[in-house]
Amino acid sequence: MHSNRLFSELAVGDNASVTRVVTPDDLYVFARVSGNFNPANLPVTEGDGAAGNGADPPAAPSMWIGSLFSSVLGNLLPGPGTLYQSQTLRFRERAHVGDTLNVLVQVRELSPPATVVLDTRIERGGTLIADGVAEVIAPTKRLVADEAALPQLTVQRHRHMERLLEACHPLPPMPTAVVAPEEESALLGALAGHEKNLIIPILIGNEAKIREIAASHGKDLAGIAIEDQPDHSSAAARGVALVLEGGATAVMKGHLHTDELLRHVVKSQGGLRIGRRISHVFVMDAPSLPELVLVSDAAINIAPTLEDKVDIVQNAIDLGIALGISKPKVGVLSAVETVNPKITSTLDAAALSKMSERGQIRGGVVDGPLAMDNALSLEAAKTKGLTSLVAGRADIFIVPNLEAGNILAKELTYAAQAEGAGLVLGARVPVLLTSRADDERARLFSCAVAVLYAHWQATGQSAVPARAQ
Repeated sequence: MHSNRLFSELAVGDNASVTRVVTPDDLYVFARVSGNFNPANLPVTEGDGAAGNGADPPAAPSMWIGSLFSSVLGNLLPGPGTLYQSQTLRFRERAHVGDTLNVLVQVRELSPPATVVLDTRIERGGTLIADGVAEVIAPTKRLVADEAALPQLTVQRHRHMERLLEACHPLPPMPTAVVAPEEESALLGALAGHEKNLIIPILIGNEAKIREIAASHGKDLAGIAIEDQPDHSSAAARGVALVLEGGATAVMKGHLHTDELLRHVVKSQGGLRIGRRISHVFVMDAPSLPELVLVSDAAINIAPTLEDKVDIVQNAIDLGIALGISKPKVGVLSAVETVNPKITSTLDAAALSKMSERGQIRGGVVDGPLAMDNALSLEAAKTKGLTSLVAGRADIFIVPNLEAGNILAKELTYAAQAEGAGLVLGARVPVLLTSRADDERARLFSCAVAVLYAHWQATGQSAVPARAQ
């Protein structure tokens, strides 16, 4: 809450200041509002060809810097009700993302009935960034400004996906059997993974359709292996066989039903099973959430037993570690956060928590049952009196059944604008299992997650810098 100062309450020499850190979101919002998309003023993201190359942080747009004076004039001195008349600006140095700026104003002159002239300065440490002179009309009645009255802004930016893509840069691409890439997003997603040096695609399916789609989008398939197969079942069988022959280290689902692919992945003879229950994990990057969240299982295990859930949890923990979460926090979800013998999922959750404590599930911290609100929100957890390392901080959500997981993942995608990667774990190699409705970007995200998981499998080390816990 900010109260103002009327003209009669001002004196020459009065001053006020605010401190502001330049963030990437400031630059994105200014670009959208102003229409200025100058790349010199926008953060580097994966795909620009400069991520991770030591490039300097982007310079904040000069007019954004100049706009910071209004935060002092409109909130503090003179404050709410102030009207700008003019502002001179001289930009002395550039400010960059991460810089801490001090925005200062000082009354220079007072001219009745209400004109105020102020010196304005922006500094970074002892360096002058910008200065000028503002002329304003001071407020004539008492007003109060309340920041809480403004709507919140969320910048729809998938920074965690960009971070994982960047972590893949030094890693070798994976030879990947792409099964039935006979639809636009399926083929373009695989080719995008190839262009970003994430995968070496081996396209398995109807060769005529594949070439027709590539030609319609101006894509050159020169140097990319294509194996012609008459139908989806034979394409899936060939993709699995290619792994067993050593020609591929991952399988990627194209435009076919999940059941058609997994039937060949899990078959007892000639499949890719290794003894652990296979499960699917959605890796979700939602702009409104502070960290990645992993959801399992939303695509394979319809009504998993407690024994199944042990492997589902362990698979998800392993993936979380591969993605740089040093000790993943696993929330086992139910409708309530107390054990109720009539709700089987609460009994399973309690058992999984105890199994984690006894070392039967390794590498993470497991707690449950947790309702969705107190798994996701620390405030909700505190309101309900939950004391837990996981409540309100969960990295991984283990759902009671496939229906709940599927609904949760799609809510995050369509209501929270999350970008999602899909991976099947527990097989000999990672299986990139995306929805047929997923776009090229989601498939590229899945490629990155698979590369990072395969690297962890091979080395026992994550290629992603661990975040603070």
